[in-house]
Amino acid sequence: MKPFSSMTMKFANVWFVLVVILLCGKKHLGTRLGNSSHEAHICPGCSRLTLKVEFTSTVVEHADPTLHCNETRWTQKWQSSRPLRRASLSLGSGFWHATGRHSSRRLLRAIPRQVAQTLQADVLWQMGYTGAGVRVAVFDTGLSEKHPHFKNVKERTNWTNERTLDDGLGHGTFVAGVIASMRECQGFAPNAELHIFRVFTNNQVSYTSWFLDAFNYAILKKIDVLNLSIGGPDFMDHPFVDKVWELTANNVIMVSAIGNDGPLYGTLNNPADQMDVIGVGGIDFEDNIARFSSRGMTTWELPGGYGRVKPDIVTYGSGVRGSGMKGGCRSLSGTSVASPVVAGAVTLLVSTVQKRETVNPASMKQALIASARRLPGVNMFEQGHGKLDLLRAYQILNSYKPQASLSPSYIDLTECPYMWPYCSQPIYYGGMPTIVNVTILNGMGVTGRIVDKPDWQPYLPQNGDNIEVAFSYSPVLWPWSGYLAISISVAKKAASWEGIAQGHVMITVSSPAENESKNGAEQTSTVKLPIKVKIIPTPPRSKRVLWDQYHNLRYPPGYFPRDNLRMKNDPLDWNGDHIHTNFRDMYQHLRSMGYFVEVLGSPFTCFDASQYGTLLMVDSEEEYFPEEITKLRRDVDNGLSLIVFSDWYNTSVMRKVKFYDENTRQWWMPDTGGANIPALNDLLSVWNMAFSDGLYEGDFTMASHEMNYASGCSIAKFPEDGIVIAQTFKDQGLEVLKQETAIIENVPILGLYQVPSEGGGRIVLYGDSNCLDDSHRQKDCFWLLDSLLQYTSYGVTPPSLSHSENRQRPPSGAGYSLPERMEGNHLHRYSKVLEAHLGDPKPRSLPACPHLSWAKPQPLNETAPSNLWKHQKLLSIDLDKVALPSFRQNRPQVRPLSPGESGAWDIPGGIMPGRYNQDVGQTIPVFAFLGAMVVLAFFVVQINKAKSRPKRRKPRVKRPQLMQQVHPPKTPSV
Repeated sequence: MKPFSSMTMKFANVWFVLVVILLCGKKHLGTRLGNSSHEAHICPGCSRLTLKVEFTSTVVEHADPTLHCNETRWTQKWQSSRPLRRASLSLGSGFWHATGRHSSRRLLRAIPRQVAQTLQADVLWQMGYTGAGVRVAVFDTGLSEKHPHFKNVKERTNWTNERTLDDGLGHGTFVAGVIASMRECQGFAPNAELHIFRVFTNNQVSYTSWFLDAFNYAILKKIDVLNLSIGGPDFMDHPFVDKVWELTANNVIMVSAIGNDGPLYGTLNNPADQMDVIGVGGIDFEDNIARFSSRGMTTWELPGGYGRVKPDIVTYGSGVRGSGMKGGCRSLSGTSVASPVVAGAVTLLVSTVQKRETVNPASMKQALIASARRLPGVNMFEQGHGKLDLLRAYQILNSYKPQASLSPSYIDLTECPYMWPYCSQPIYYGGMPTIVNVTILNGMGVTGRIVDKPDWQPYLPQNGDNIEVAFSYSPVLWPWSGYLAISISVAKKAASWEGIAQGHVMITVSSPAENESKNGAEQTSTVKLPIKVKIIPTPPRSKRVLWDQYHNLRYPPGYFPRDNLRMKNDPLDWNGDHIHTNFRDMYQHLRSMGYFVEVLGSPFTCFDASQYGTLLMVDSEEEYFPEEITKLRRDVDNGLSLIVFSDWYNTSVMRKVKFYDENTRQWWMPDTGGANIPALNDLLSVWNMAFSDGLYEGDFTMASHEMNYASGCSIAKFPEDGIVIAQTFKDQGLEVLKQETAIIENVPILGLYQVPSEGGGRIVLYGDSNCLDDSHRQKDCFWLLDSLLQYTSYGVTPPSLSHSENRQRPPSGAGYSLPERMEGNHLHRYSKVLEAHLGDPKPRSLPACPHLSWAKPQPLNETAPSNLWKHQKLLSIDLDKVALPSFRQNRPQVRPLSPGESGAWDIPGGIMPGRYNQDVGQTIPVFAFLGAMVVLAFFVVQINKAKSRPKRRKPRVKRPQLMQQVHPPKTPSV
């Protein structure tokens, strides 16, 4: 063989060895695909949580390019007899959801990212900060005593009725691992003191009383950080909410998951939606908002006010690695995962602060939101203040001085998409005031107050005198926070003006001095809130739509069932029924069609009907004051039009969908149906209109559009000169009550009517609102809403409806049953209209209309800042004063997974995080470089030998053409 051929084989063998050295320096973290979930149910009265789930392991056999052939999925069967209240927030309100997916089909498997290193926790580790001295509590499913990932578990307590401290589900182990694992899938604060509170049984059962007792013990143990990866819609569970306030008042920094009910808006979970709690949403590793992550706004303040910005911050919650129940690592997704990421980061941050007395729930939240990195193209009700930035938060905390701040820190109604929905519609004279609910964070003390009143200072060069501002705020800031509601309206002189107006609000917050020896001295902090709005001339009446928010009720506090009875796994109507929550898509569509939509949060007696073309009433559950009925009739006679989208109401079906509460040992009955049809019929009776108690469903075609009718009612009575459209449906009420199927023809579902008085308005009735509701909408009917608004605003009857083959004679009421109010219902307990009176509820006195006291302006003859966002930052913070060391970043490597190898990081001898990354991660490239140099020297020597050796001519050997010499393969020595 020629020297060149020999050299080629040696070259290939040596470089193969080199490649092995490079690829095998670190062990590969294997993945396993799976999911599961659970629900926590709790009674409206006494707060029992019941988690019911059935897990089934199945082998995936279909050809999915993202799945490994040996991976499995978890599926579940739901068993639910009670409304959802508070649940663990892994993906899908479940206990876990594994997401170990490949990015492509290849032999090399990329090691899933270690979330602590991705957020650069290793920089702080190498500075000597590892969470030492910080007490962190994990309220979850427990932790095994001898789990290999933890070295500093100070205490494990069991608050359930089971005699075990161990985790039988894996959820609590994973959460604790993200916070403080010291091996394999590394946590943020491996040296933190872990306090494990087992508050869920292995059967996924818990009670609020268990949480309350455990919370008291956490206060006794002086816990610094508490993670709560559970949540539910019941922000009126007063014992739970009050105890959370008590916890934070005792300087416990609570971090909680915002919920897994996205992408629907208005789905925030408690306690993450509280002002004093750090509410965490989820993103993936490409910085996209996770689809499952719940969206704002908060709905506590409805109908009269407006929701607050939540979540506070977002971080990685999709495909995050954490500790397995017995060891090793696993991938999970959900805000239940994002919450311990922030809790671990907070624990690590607390350990870096020299002056621990400055760290409290408010100062920590201030540091997190001030340092967060805003995600482009995402609004504030999805991302809050942005993505967690651990190192910037470290810099802010270590130069922090106690102060007050605001969330959001400015109001810019021109900045889209971040300031959605405020930026989606300009303001104008005569419109309902725009309400912005700002959270005040008081880092100076657990209690505080606003000194005097906020000041409104308009910028005259920027036309600030064209807007008026009114304030409503917390009389006491406790614990650590309060609200500031700002109502913005356009001055009369700007009724025909168009342009940008700016100004700012000045707020001074005071708190008692920390040193009690100062005899009543106070700390004060003054904060500026810039305001920027776009003003346009008042639109014509025909383009203005008024949304009735006042007559919408939702859970909590009462049992208000879903509008679509098919949605058995989500029985509660709890999303607020607001144009910026579960009717968001409808609102966006109306804005795209040029309509201006305003919200009415007060009775019908409180708006000027001459300003609006159409009053839109969708899914109304509230009763009506007699004065409202009288005024609405007068308004319609004078030109106001009315569109009503109703839903089902059948007392027999309502009794059927009741549930038994095991805690109070009582049957809970719905307080209304999908809508309060008896109340609507009272409102519509003056026009000889009424809905029936029928309950129908089915697909159909209207005007060449595919439609779906989901648990809707029919029209029982309508004026003879009106237009009525009918369809053929299945009788869903019969199916619910008797499990029988019947097809009903000519069910009247849509009616259009022109009021005969001169200049009178028009009335439209439709029996189902699900086609507008984002919660469970199957097929939208936005096109129908467009046609109806053309009719109500301009009197243009759609030909597709007036000449429809489904048009029929309006029903007179004969043959239809009108629903009666359910006897013994408790609607008066939650109603703004009714009150109890000797067992027979009656209307309350009509409340006074809201009256805003406009702040006296203090004009400034100066120029406003051009960029409100970048202009804002915490006071007295200089990031340059806190330098970070220049450490080399090390990223996970990629290598094949050996047959039979465990999919886990193997850190020998319990090497601490940071040291493992530094020593191993930097040693491998050094050995690789030295190996390459040895190989290069070897080749140089061999080439020189080959050149100096004289060439000899070998004799030719004749061989058969079809034969090849076969050498036996070399076998490695053992």
